[in-house]
Amino acid sequence: MSQLEFEKPILELEGKISELRHVNGDAEVNIAEEITRMQNKANKLLKQTYSKLTAAQKVQVARHQERPHMLDYVNSMIDGFIPLAGDRNFSEDHALIGGLGRFRGQSCIVIGHEKGHDTQSRIKHNFGMVRPEGYRKAQRLMKMAQQFQIPIITLIDTAGAYPGVGAEERGQSEAIAKSIETCLRTEVPIISVVIGEGGSGGAIAIAVADKVYMLEHSIYSIISPEGCASILWRSREFAKEAASALKLTAQDLHELKLIDAIIAEPIGGAHRKKEDTIRAVADQIEEGLAELSPWNKTDLIKNRHAKFLEYGRNL
Repeated sequence: MSQLEFEKPILELEGKISELRHVNGDAEVNIAEEITRMQNKANKLLKQTYSKLTAAQKVQVARHQERPHMLDYVNSMIDGFIPLAGDRNFSEDHALIGGLGRFRGQSCIVIGHEKGHDTQSRIKHNFGMVRPEGYRKAQRLMKMAQQFQIPIITLIDTAGAYPGVGAEERGQSEAIAKSIETCLRTEVPIISVVIGEGGSGGAIAIAVADKVYMLEHSIYSIISPEGCASILWRSREFAKEAASALKLTAQDLHELKLIDAIIAEPIGGAHRKKEDTIRAVADQIEEGLAELSPWNKTDLIKNRHAKFLEYGRNL
């Protein structure tokens, strides 16, 4: 498991426990009690550590490379998933995955950012940073969902839209704006879950939804802490201060009434118990869809508009 700085004492204990478990069973010293004692200590330390994470530490957890990614959720909770590729204009963007499937018996469109798990897949998926063609693909899929009157589930996990010259030349800002507009106009329920990083317009382009949820240790902000620090303090060294000032944690955003609910993660974060995390997300999505069904398209659009117009009044 990748090591986070603040997790070192916990991982050292878990390493010792692992070593003890491999001690010869015929050894004279009975190590069962020692293992139990150390395991209890590690569990207590894990719970204490994760109950008081700072904003900067939550950023680290949200970016943990072993957190479940979009395709992990799709493979676990979407039956018969059929990926749909291309924007019918330029090309396929592997940073944004979308397609048809069934969620607990309900036909749906699923759209989300995929970062990749290893070097090869991260390069393929461009580290989850979407180009204009990815957002135009998302618009196409949202319109398809409206045509077939099926709900949309979006899974958010990106540091932001791809900032390359080619992306700007192909209309990155227009693609994001058009994607937001499409979200606002789509006449079917939209459920969005921030499963890792929710970075700037790259995230909100597919997160203008009727229900917006965040995992307990995910983040959602207009700019990365490093980017904010570079602008305000002229140095990335102030990223910790920026993380706190940005109010980017799920707890901050729920208090500000910018999200609808926080989905609890297993103790120690989503990267420790992936299946439990995915199940919790699926349960919350099911609850959200039940609250929105059956839907009246006029009321759906009216309430969605009111929800986002209210954001500025709450701050």
